[in-house]
Amino acid sequence: QVQLVESGGGLVQPGGSLRLSCAASGSILSINAMGWYRQAPGKQRELVAVMSRVGATNYGDSVKARFTVSTDNAKNTVYLQMSSLKPEDTAVYYCNVVNLGISYWGQGTQVTVSS
Repeated sequence: QVQLVESGGGLVQPGGSLRLSCAASGSILSINAMGWYRQAPGKQRELVAVMSRVGATNYGDSVKARFTVSTDNAKNTVYLQMSSLKPEDTAVYYCNVVNLGISYWGQGTQVTVSS
């Protein structure tokens, strides 16, 4: 089993920045990818950003050039630096780690962008 602990969510004004963190622990044998998804009320969960173990990244269209995903492989931690936040970025953000081909999810952290 793999456990994920997220942190860094909260309330921010439009145009502001936040940094999310997600630390993985447990039976970590071979991480294939780490990243973030989000789900707004009444909407489906969508890709925000993911990074493969070799460093390849993939971003959702709505966050390109504003969000940056990074990892610290020594700490099994993935980060999401969010800038120029918009009200439409408001959602629960979920950390996702793929370990040995199995997908694990964090409990989610709320990000609210509002003045």
